[in-house]
Amino acid sequence: MIDIRRFENLGRFKNEWLNANYHFSFSGYHDPGRMGEGALRVWNDDTIEPHTGFPPHGHQSMEIITYVRKGAITHKDSLGNHGRTEAGDVQVMSAGTGVQHAEWNEEDEATTLFQIWIQPRSAGGKPNWGARKFPKGERSGNWALLASGDGDKDSLVINQHAKILGATLKTGEKLTYEVTAGRHGYLVLAAGSVTLNGETLKARDGVAVTGAESLVLDGVEDAEIVFVDTV
Repeated sequence: MIDIRRFENLGRFKNEWLNANYHFSFSGYHDPGRMGEGALRVWNDDTIEPHTGFPPHGHQSMEIITYVRKGAITHKDSLGNHGRTEAGDVQVMSAGTGVQHAEWNEEDEATTLFQIWIQPRSAGGKPNWGARKFPKGERSGNWALLASGDGDKDSLVINQHAKILGATLKTGEKLTYEVTAGRHGYLVLAAGSVTLNGETLKARDGVAVTGAESLVLDGVEDAEIVFVDTV
């Protein structure tokens, strides 16, 4: 089954420094029909104003993936990690038995990003953080493996049988993907426009995929795509 979730129908939150859009129930937004997709629990589309961000707070037993769309995010945690992740690149944090972290926009421009939370295959474990550059030119017309449960293809490692993939698609290009039986997919168009099995998607639209489906993406306007395939 394929369920298209238009950007204008997402949950909303806004204050003086954060403009958040929720693909699934989160914080004060609750929709019993959108509690997650398989192990995928959260997909937030955030805009963070310059020189602001999330102050130190804690997590445990959650895989947290950040995909930066514009600007950069600076990470600092109780494990001693400190890093800056730029547009197009990815950071992951396995919260494990517990970790405190802060995510801050130290830039002079707004930062936009996807924050993705996936429930781990097992609770607890050693907390961990990592980040990697993923040049967009290397995923033009192809899926690039950004994070996975086994670290295949030099991807970042998460504690779940899941794949986080990214691609860019030029006008007229085609890209396919097979979601197998028993799996769940969630796709968000970060930029541009495509058709998915003939249905037009615009920037920041989401698509939930449950069970076996053949996905065919055709570029309408130069597009940037992020996709999660999970149990």
